[in-house]
Amino acid sequence: MPNTRVNRLIDKIKLKEFKLNSLLEVTKAVNNNLSTDKLLNIYEYILREQLGITKLLLFDFGNDWRCLLGYGVSKDLREIDVERTLGGINEITVIESTSDSSIHMFDIVIPVYHKEVPLAYLLIGDLDENEVRISPTIRHMPFIQTLTNIIVVAIENKRLAKESIAQERVKRELEVAAEIQSLLFPTNLPSNEKMDVAAEHVSKQLVGGDYYDFIRLNEDEYVICIADVSGKGISAALVMSNFQANLKAIVRYNYTRFTMVELVKELNSRVMEVTKGEKFITFFVAYYNCSTRVLKYINAGHNYPILTDGKMVKHLDKGTTGLGMFDELPFLDVEELRVDENSTLICFTDGLVELENETKDPFETERLVNLLRENYDLKMVDFNRLVFSNLDEFKGGKDYLDDTALLSCRIF
Repeated sequence: MPNTRVNRLIDKIKLKEFKLNSLLEVTKAVNNNLSTDKLLNIYEYILREQLGITKLLLFDFGNDWRCLLGYGVSKDLREIDVERTLGGINEITVIESTSDSSIHMFDIVIPVYHKEVPLAYLLIGDLDENEVRISPTIRHMPFIQTLTNIIVVAIENKRLAKESIAQERVKRELEVAAEIQSLLFPTNLPSNEKMDVAAEHVSKQLVGGDYYDFIRLNEDEYVICIADVSGKGISAALVMSNFQANLKAIVRYNYTRFTMVELVKELNSRVMEVTKGEKFITFFVAYYNCSTRVLKYINAGHNYPILTDGKMVKHLDKGTTGLGMFDELPFLDVEELRVDENSTLICFTDGLVELENETKDPFETERLVNLLRENYDLKMVDFNRLVFSNLDEFKGGKDYLDDTALLSCRIF
C-alpha cells in the first residue's frame, strides 16, 4: 500500500510538472512571437503526442469560422457549419449523443469565449487513458481548456496586430492622398481692386469628392467652378481628381476654341468614360470678364449658387443635368448676366446646406443668405470663417454628414 501511494504521488507530481512545463513552453513561444504555424505545432504535439488525443478539430473565428487545426478525422469534417452545430455551447460539454452525425465521433467540446463572444471551439475524441502520466479524461479538461485559451488568444492577438498594421498603413496612405488632394485646390486666391475670392472646405473622410477652382485666363478673364461627386471617400476622390485634371487641361489650353457648351459636353463624355454611369458629378462653371462685367454660367445639377448685391438674391439655376448621368445631355442652357458693382457670388456643395443639427433640422440655403446679408461688409475669408463657425455651432455634437465646400467671390 505505501508503494502504491508513493507511485500515485509520483504520478501526480509528474503530471503537474508536465502541465506546468507545457504551459511554460507555450507561453515562451507566444512571448517570442513565434508564427501561428509554430504555435499550432507545439499545441498539436502536446495534445497528440503527450496526452494521446487521436482526434481533434479546432475552429476559430477571424472574419469567419475556419478550421485552424485538425487531425485524425476526414477532411470533410473541417467544413461543418460551426454556427449551427456548436453555436450556443458556452462551457465544456461531453458529447454523449447527438442528432448531428458530423460530431458524434468526438467526446468533448471545449469553447473559448471572450466577453460572451465565442472565439474558438475545440472538439476532441479518443483520449488514451492508459498512459501513466495522464489522469481520467475529465480531470484533464481544465488544463486543455487553459492551453487552448492561451493558443487561441495568442493567434487572435496576432490577427488583430496584423489588422492594426494594415489599418495604420491604409491610414498613412490616405493621409498622403489627402495631402496630394489638397494640392488640387487653388492657393493664392486674388484679393485686389477687381475681386476678393476665398474658399474653405471640410472632408467627411480624409479624402473626399468636393472640388472648387478659380482659374485665371488672363488679366480680365476668369473661370470659377465648384463640383461634387456622388458618394464619399477614396472612389469619389479618384473620380474628382480625374475630373479636375480634364477640366484644367481643357480650360487652360483650349479655352479660346471651346465654348462653355462644348466644355460641359466634353466633360460629360469624359465622366461617362471613367465612371461608366456608376457615379455622377454635379458641377457649376462660370466665366467672368472683368472689363465687360459679363458672367456666363452653366449649372449641371449643382446646388444653386447665390449672386447678390446684399439685397436682391438670384439663384443661378440654368444649365443641365449632372455630368455622367446620360451619354448625351438631354438639354443644355447657358445664362448670361451683367454683374453690378460690389456683388457677391457664393458657391457651395450640398454638405453645407444639408448639414443637420441634433434635432435633424437642415442648415438650408436661407440661413446662408441671411448670414451674407447681415455680414455683407466682411472680407470673403472672414465671411467663410463665420459660415463654418455657424455650421459648427449649428450641428452641435453631430458630425459633418458630407464633404463641405464654400467658394465666395466679391466682385467690385
